[in-house]
Amino acid sequence: ISQTFSKPAVQGGVDYSHSSGFYLGNWNSNISSGAGFPDGNLEMDFYGGYKTSFGDIGLDFGAIYYYYPGSDGSGLGVRADGGSVNNKEIYIGASWKFLSAKYSYSIDDYFSLRGVNAAGVSTGKSTKGSSYLDLGASYDLGDGWGINGHVGLLNAQNIHNGDYSDWKIGVTKDIAGWVFAAAYIDTNADGKCRGAATFQPYCFANSLSD
Repeated sequence: ISQTFSKPAVQGGVDYSHSSGFYLGNWNSNISSGAGFPDGNLEMDFYGGYKTSFGDIGLDFGAIYYYYPGSDGSGLGVRADGGSVNNKEIYIGASWKFLSAKYSYSIDDYFSLRGVNAAGVSTGKSTKGSSYLDLGASYDLGDGWGINGHVGLLNAQNIHNGDYSDWKIGVTKDIAGWVFAAAYIDTNADGKCRGAATFQPYCFANSLSD
């Protein structure tokens, strides 16, 4: 789901991992205000957690905070208290050889949204408890080649048509330490912008005024 109206994005971050297994990180990207972040054009993610492993089995426990500086939550039309749009999640992940799974759970209103009915009208219900299950695989083919795949399942609490699945299939090639990648990514999220009979939460514009 493009958050830049299908325009390019500049992204980058920094991570610190300690030998004990604890880690901290930050990741950032430009975004479009029309993707539900009124007056905001930057996403900043802050996260931390603990990783450990037992042979081929890896475990990951942590939390992440999504922050959109300069955004105004009241402009969403479904949140009246204003303030910057944000999201708070806790997560647990596990891996085995080339397979991985991660479950994330929102501990507050999901990206500052309140519930929305089929007509697109706020119900005032909390969206806390929205969750995302990420299933992935990454396999080394040798000679610098690799393939990877992903399936994601979002369960959005009290948001009409908010649930969706997304998927990815990709290939990578390591050339002298530089990794090149190509992938096909798609989703069944409801984002029809014209002629839809019910609320389409993923119909985004370039800006909120559009």
